[in-house]
Amino acid sequence: MGRVLGALGGMALACVLAAHAGGDAAAEVAEDVVAPVTMDSFVRVRGTHFVLEGKPYRFAGANFWYGAYIGAPGERGDRARLVAELDQLSAAGIDNLRVLAMSEASGFKRGVRPAIMTAPGQYDEELLQGIDFLLDEMGKRDMKAVLYLNNFWQWSGGMSQYVSWSTGEPVSMHDPDQTGDWNGFMQNSARFYAFPGAQALYRDAITTVITRTNTINGKRYVDDPTVMSWQLANEPRPGSDADGHPNFPVFKQWVHETAGYIRGLAPKQLVSTGSEGAWGTLRSDELFYEAHDTPNVDYLTFHLWPSNWNWMDHHDPAARLASGTVQAMDYIDRHIGLANRMGKPIVLSEFGLDRDKGAYAPAAGTEARDAFYRAVYDRVYERAKVGDAIAGSNFWAWGGRGRTPHADAMWKSGDPFTGDPPQEAQGLFSLFDGDVSTLRIVSAHARAIRALE
Repeated sequence: MGRVLGALGGMALACVLAAHAGGDAAAEVAEDVVAPVTMDSFVRVRGTHFVLEGKPYRFAGANFWYGAYIGAPGERGDRARLVAELDQLSAAGIDNLRVLAMSEASGFKRGVRPAIMTAPGQYDEELLQGIDFLLDEMGKRDMKAVLYLNNFWQWSGGMSQYVSWSTGEPVSMHDPDQTGDWNGFMQNSARFYAFPGAQALYRDAITTVITRTNTINGKRYVDDPTVMSWQLANEPRPGSDADGHPNFPVFKQWVHETAGYIRGLAPKQLVSTGSEGAWGTLRSDELFYEAHDTPNVDYLTFHLWPSNWNWMDHHDPAARLASGTVQAMDYIDRHIGLANRMGKPIVLSEFGLDRDKGAYAPAAGTEARDAFYRAVYDRVYERAKVGDAIAGSNFWAWGGRGRTPHADAMWKSGDPFTGDPPQEAQGLFSLFDGDVSTLRIVSAHARAIRALE
């Protein structure tokens, strides 16, 4: 069947609207045609492009970090919601999902609970079964998964939790949601790269996930073409901009060695870092290039956060939309240029913007966000059309049916998940199931980018 959803046109949008209007009225997924799994079934790299089944593979995707959580069995998850939302995403032409595949139990104020790793070397089987269910359902819809295996930030435990397990220091010493010291937190997370004990625990987590056999369909993850790529972490950094330069050599070595370890476990699948790009590499294009100049990293990634980076205003993104968009386009162009120079594909694997007037409610407007999405997608399409190394994008983030029940919009354990992680207001960057105008933009780009030869 291939990527037939790219040609759905008006039918795709009708399914999007139906999913919003009627919940379970989302389009039914066509029954799979069983075909042998060959290397052509896996996304592969050819020069500065991806190929799938012998044809160029370009995609419009979403971040769906909590997919494993709602895929868990029983009351822990919400499989009916997951199935309905995958139907809606697939109908809109969104065929690539970036998902958290490992979280660590922590004492962080804003850490997600429960966690996949409950203690060093111990794992929550139900949450792992959530990944199983997600991958099985994605496979039925001809979707691809990018699974990240760690996090530089506190919201899933991440690198600072590994440091805590290695040193015995409580994470509360470095919790930015309690101390307000983001510089200190980032430097603490960067200690992770140099601790052998932390690396041993991390590699155990890597091995646990990558070598797993899916309890739903019996496939080994390493043999499942649904998995496009394993990412080392979400937004790994050498440390803070102020103090991280001395950490760069060990960070670069960690990228090379960890990517090599993953390649050894999963030779059919791709490896990427999950990097933000230059902004997450001490604000340096050249250090970003240097960190990824290893044969163990198959393609580059970068992220784009104009309001987080003060190019636009969180409270009124429309106020500086024009100037911020100029800076954003320059950032995109610079990273595509770096990928062209390195001879590898690159993916814009996170980008987002606040709702109008910085609101969180799903009913709030998205005029500025829609304009920003159009500009991003237009630039990605233009560069891809002339053969540049840009291969796809994942907006941040799919919020689907998730809604916060709290006036302050902050997540609490047991709440429905939205696209925003627990340390951020729920609705900050979420694209909800009823954001029809934004979904139209995403869907149109999905059709256009896949139509390129």
